[in-house]
Amino acid sequence: MNSLDVTRINIYAPYKVWSNGEIYRFETDNGIKYLVDFELDSNPYYTAFWFNLTNPEHTKSPGDIKIAQTVICIIEEFFRLNPDVLLYMCSTDNGQQAQRARLFLRWFNGYEQQKRYLIKATEVRGIGPDDKPINEYIALIAPRNHPLLEEIVSRFDAEVAMFNEMKP
Repeated sequence: MNSLDVTRINIYAPYKVWSNGEIYRFETDNGIKYLVDFELDSNPYYTAFWFNLTNPEHTKSPGDIKIAQTVICIIEEFFRLNPDVLLYMCSTDNGQQAQRARLFLRWFNGYEQQKRYLIKATEVRGIGPDDKPINEYIALIAPRNHPLLEEIVSRFDAEVAMFNEMKP
C-alpha cells in the first residue's frame, strides 16, 4: 500500500491527523482518540485492504460530524494513492456492531463519495468469543471506475454466501 499523504489529509480534515507511516491517528475536541490502519487481505483475486477504525480507549463518543469528515478524508486519500479495494468489518464490542454499521454507512453515503465509490454492506453470521452465534457486518468499498468492479462484487457476494452457508 502506498502511504497516505498526511499533509494533504490535514488540508481537508477537521481534526488533525498524525501518522507513523502505518497508523493514522486523530483526537476529537472531546479528547477521544481514534486510530486508522489498513491491513492487506489475503484475497487471491484482487488487491484489498481491511480498513480498521478503532477507539482504543473505548471512550463513548457523542455525535460528532467531524469524526465522519476526518474518516472520509482518510479514505479519500487512500483511494487517491491506491487503486485497490477496501473491506470494513464493524467491531462486535458490546454487541454494538449493527449500530456501528448503520453509522458508517450514514457517514459514507452522506457524502459526494457515493457517486465515486460503490459501498456494498452485508451481514455475515459469525461465532462470538463465547462460541455463540453473532451477526457481523462487513462492507466492500471500491471505486466505481475500477476495471474489475463487476468481478470484485461477484466474488465478494460469493464469499459472503459461502461463509454464511458454513455457519449454523
